[in-house]
Amino acid sequence: MENKGSKQILLSRREELQSIMQASAEDSKPVELDQSRVGRLSRMDALQGQAMAQETERRRQNELSRIDSALIRVETGDYGFCTNCQENISEKRLELDPSTPLCIDCATVK
Repeated sequence: MENKGSKQILLSRREELQSIMQASAEDSKPVELDQSRVGRLSRMDALQGQAMAQETERRRQNELSRIDSALIRVETGDYGFCTNCQENISEKRLELDPSTPLCIDCATVK
């Protein structure tokens, strides 16, 4: 996979994730526990919604970290090589996930 094309895909995905995270920042804020204003079941729903939003945020942060690492590999000329065994990562695998750091063999060993 061409590094310039990969870099553009990675930059676009990073920008998209950052926009989504900015728009959904309100969802992970603490839930109000005032029982006079919110019933017990509504509060439980709100807490569950908050937990799901926090997990989604954590996953987005992980993806951003992977993208940033892949962009560093693009800049250093290491993009497309497995960070574990230094073998080429298949083009199909990079097309599916341009931020993947591992070849299929090393990814399945985990």
